[in-house]
Amino acid sequence: MSFSRSKKKVYTEAELYEYAVGALARRMRSIAELKRLLRQKVEIDTEFGQTLVELIVRKLKDQGYLNDAKYAAAFSSLRRDNEKFGRMRVVTDLKIKGVHGDVIDTAVSAAFDEVSDEKQARAFLQRKRLAKPKDRKQAARIFRQLMRAGFRSKTIFSILKKWDVDDEMLTALEGENQE
Repeated sequence: MSFSRSKKKVYTEAELYEYAVGALARRMRSIAELKRLLRQKVEIDTEFGQTLVELIVRKLKDQGYLNDAKYAAAFSSLRRDNEKFGRMRVVTDLKIKGVHGDVIDTAVSAAFDEVSDEKQARAFLQRKRLAKPKDRKQAARIFRQLMRAGFRSKTIFSILKKWDVDDEMLTALEGENQE
């Protein structure tokens, strides 16, 4: 028995617009994310499908429902305040979301201007309930978690030094960071 794929539903402009508004109502999205979502609903290999997606995106931009600058600013401040992530992690996440580099730089700079990297890293450690490491393995684990969270190695080493992690371990971690 063979399975045949059913044809995609052909969306009209009104239906696709309604779908896009519903997607934006569920959560904020960047322009690139919304385009990816809409392309799944139309036959993108046709000129009609491409034009329809662009038309919907233009309409949403004109109505103020879609704005990458506002999205990047809100995303940056939420990731900073709720997740306690560092600057580099927020930049990486916004790039993945398809936001333009200039918009990212502006939004992240504004969100992290008044924030001390060390205070933010300590807040992240507290949020994750990570305490002063008792041995090398725990120090390495904390180092890697802070790197993934988007903190610079300079900030991480500063915290580890204040925790009296031995210099030999710091040198090993620095070597690992260079690789």
